[in-house]
Amino acid sequence: MTDDNELLTQIEALEDKLAQARASINQRFIGQQQVVDLSLSALLCGGHGLLVGLPGLGKTRLVETLSTVMGLHSNRVQFTPDLMPADILGSEVLETSTDGSRSFKFIQGPVFCQLLMADEINRASPRTQSALLQAMQERQVTVAGQDRVLDAPFHVLATQNPIEQEGTYPLPEAQLDRFLVQIDVPYPTLNTERDILLATTGATEAEAHQVFTAEELVKAQELLRRMPVGEKVMNTILELVRAFRPEDESASTAVKDAVAWGPGPRAAQALMLAVRARAMLQGRLAPDADDVAALALPVLSHRMALNFATRARGETLPDLIATVTQSVTRIEAAA
Repeated sequence: MTDDNELLTQIEALEDKLAQARASINQRFIGQQQVVDLSLSALLCGGHGLLVGLPGLGKTRLVETLSTVMGLHSNRVQFTPDLMPADILGSEVLETSTDGSRSFKFIQGPVFCQLLMADEINRASPRTQSALLQAMQERQVTVAGQDRVLDAPFHVLATQNPIEQEGTYPLPEAQLDRFLVQIDVPYPTLNTERDILLATTGATEAEAHQVFTAEELVKAQELLRRMPVGEKVMNTILELVRAFRPEDESASTAVKDAVAWGPGPRAAQALMLAVRARAMLQGRLAPDADDVAALALPVLSHRMALNFATRARGETLPDLIATVTQSVTRIEAAA
């Protein structure tokens, strides 16, 4: 019982600190609270986030603010078609010492940081995109046959423009699956946009302040994994993920007719972590089924695809996810 009380005390203390972090972020990234919470959730879970939105919606500003508030050393890479893997990972150069001897020296690339902003990641070639796969999954890179461990914590927040696809290379499914959540960044509301104009076009702008250190974020990630998840929530996660696999016996006829391929076990793992983060950010001590429903779209949308016939009929993945999620959570609630 003492251990349980200590865990609850630590969770409550972390929730207070997260509230301070959210307030600090909102000083520079105004409104769009769901976008902020999903980005913070990705960091709390030790994962990566894919920010999808049109230019000018503040994606870069959000990542810069997150690095300040969370106390993370960050780098930014602008992905272009001519970007090479060595431009991200680093490379060995031949160095001549004062005595005339020569040796190879490794020059670190921008991936050696704690928060990497991969701007317009789909503009780079598949060869360069794949350079991030090992880094995102294993937190290390292999250059010249030698494994080099990245800093801890290590997170990638990548951005992608959903409209302009000319000259881009869509991310392969294996790499999309490495992103804990897909964060859609919409246009701001009228009142939010008014607040943005007032806050950013004056003589001075509000500055975010640091709330976490990198070491504190690592401890928060460890604490999040200790947050209890009820059996009912776990069953809801399992039922939901399996309901989107067309070959699974629990899948509905609508899913079997519409889905080309469904989410794998990594989707269930992501949901298991993300629901805890959402509960923490909202000041609760345990997640519930509403958290699963709220996170179904950002966790599952990039881990499954509709078949051609369904897309031709004009049906969309968000609508299907919303319908199936509502059905699964309603059944679980009744049970």
